Formats: sequence, structure tokens, C-alpha cells
Amino acid sequence: MMKILAVSGWSGSGKTTLIAALIPLLSARGLSVSTIKHAHHNVVLDKPGKDSYVHAEAGAQEVILTTGGSFALFSRRPASLEALLNRLLPVDLVLIEGFKAEPFPRLGVYRAALGKSTPWPDKDLLAVAADTPLPDCPVPTLHLNEPDRIADFLISALGLNKSGNR
Repeated sequence: MMKILAVSGWSGSGKTTLIAALIPLLSARGLSVSTIKHAHHNVVLDKPGKDSYVHAEAGAQEVILTTGGSFALFSRRPASLEALLNRLLPVDLVLIEGFKAEPFPRLGVYRAALGKSTPWPDKDLLAVAADTPLPDCPVPTLHLNEPDRIADFLISALGLNKSGNR
């Protein structure tokens, strides 16, 4: 069964940077990792005028664009997080960026300079990765610039092991 970890925080807090640092560290420890990123604004996923876009405009429910080394699936229908998770190949850990309201174990990312509220209270919060000490934090605080320590914490807290947990 895939483990799922939400990585949440205010825009500009460093979520994407932290995830990009964690993926190779977790992979080096023998874990397979996939990600799902939530965007709060509309993003054009396909390019108008391209054949895949023309297929969708003509009414295709879904379009797969494939090359020799990768593929992308375009769908113009909204999907729940559960449906997206079900589309993924089995991996040890899925990191989902955003999705603050979803009931999954969560790593909060906090940057004091943003002047925003802290990521607690949150019953799903495992820890907070921050750029400053947080003496009132009810869960472990990890330094945002120490992804190795964060990876070790997550492996332990999520019950993953170095040989994988599939």
C-alpha cells in the first residue's frame, strides 16, 4: 500500500524546493516516489494548435501524448485526489503538494519572513519544516535547509524502510 504525505504551506514557503530535494534523497534510500501537485490557478496543460490539443477540442475525453521516453495524459474533466492517486503506478511514497484540507499525514512548510500564520492546529500535522525555531509548535520542527534530516524523519514517521515498503 502506498504511503501518502501532504506537503503544505503558504505560497513562497519552499514546498516545491523541499520536495525536489527530498525525492533524490528518498530514492537513494531505496524508496520509489511519485508526486501530485495542486495548482490554485488555471494552467494551460496543452498547447493550442498542437495535435493533442486539437484532439481534445474535437471532443476526446482524454488524450495521451507520448514520446520515446515519456508520456502525458490530458483530461478536461476534474478529478478527485483519490482518482488521481488511483491512476499512479504503485510506489512507496506519494508526495502531494498542497491539498491542505485532505486527511493525510502532513509536513507543514513554514517561512517566517512571509508573515503568514503557522500551519497548526492541524490534526494531520506530523512535523513542520521551518527556517526558524518554532518554540510553540506542537509537533517536531525540522530545519527547512536540512532535507537529509527531514527525509530520515519521514522514513521513520511514515513507517517506510530503506528497502521499500510496497
